[in-house]
Amino acid sequence: MDRWSVVHDMVKPVNPTRLFSDELLDHYRQQGDAPADSVIASVAGESGRDGVSALMRWLGDTADYSVAAQHPAVKAFLSNYAQLPDWADPRRMQTAMRFFQANAVTIGLTLGCYSLPYCYAGADGARVLWLSQRIHNDTRKRLEETGEWVFGVMKKRDWETGKAVLRTLKIRLMHAAVRWFTLQSGQWDLSWGYPVNQEDMAATNLAFSYIVLRGLRKTGSAVSETEEEAYLHHINVAGYLLGVSDELLPNNLREAFHLERSIARRQFRPSEQGTGLTRSLLTALENLSPPALRNLPAAQMRFFLGDELADLLHIPAVTLETRLVGLANTLPIFPKLLNYTP
Repeated sequence: MDRWSVVHDMVKPVNPTRLFSDELLDHYRQQGDAPADSVIASVAGESGRDGVSALMRWLGDTADYSVAAQHPAVKAFLSNYAQLPDWADPRRMQTAMRFFQANAVTIGLTLGCYSLPYCYAGADGARVLWLSQRIHNDTRKRLEETGEWVFGVMKKRDWETGKAVLRTLKIRLMHAAVRWFTLQSGQWDLSWGYPVNQEDMAATNLAFSYIVLRGLRKTGSAVSETEEEAYLHHINVAGYLLGVSDELLPNNLREAFHLERSIARRQFRPSEQGTGLTRSLLTALENLSPPALRNLPAAQMRFFLGDELADLLHIPAVTLETRLVGLANTLPIFPKLLNYTP
């Protein structure tokens, strides 16, 4: 074997990647989720606004999974879309769930102090969250709902019983209901994109996968590339169930990098809504912190996001930042969920 062959064998192959053009993302910015939107249209057509509101109450109930009293369109949807994609890899999903179990506290911190404010930096996407009033009116409850979903899709038994799938499909219909109410409100300008559009859904999917992994790197957590790719894959399976187009689900970390950079370049800018949502989140996290560590959430956000993005969201530059950052175990974001059985 010559020396060039030896060098070739030593060099790790580079993953192929798709690039995500403005033309592609412009197209998806005007796309919602047709199957889920059709369900909401059926409920609204029969029962009007009150019917959609009643459905939303059931969708938001994380303890009620009985579909007996639901509209036939809801039942059909939950039956027809309960299958995993053909590309779902059970072994990689198992790896991801074990990885989550080993890093649950740090991942919880990363979700609360990195993933969520990252989403709020998308100015037009933040408009939907602000108009719906679901987050800034009861931030603590919405934070707990987010945690319940993340911890739920990381439980092997919930996939075995089908609960993880049904929980995720309920959230998908909730997004469609929010989309319907937003369009009905008369306060939405389609120049901002379709409400809860595919580009924003893809960004949220990245926030729960790639951004979490980036946060773990920042904390110095020991993470292998195999674990990272498995975690990305697992959240992509959940993203598929949430209605994200396959074309916007990154096949590997390299694609996730390119997609995240493209969306951030297009969507991240200062907004009153993003600042308001971040302020509500920060207050909720401060209330979870011990009195002596009230500055910890702001410190962690600025540590994860960096000064440029933290300034965009008006996150205070706390004086204790350098002493506080990295103290992940002192701030369990989801304390009720940490003692869970995978």
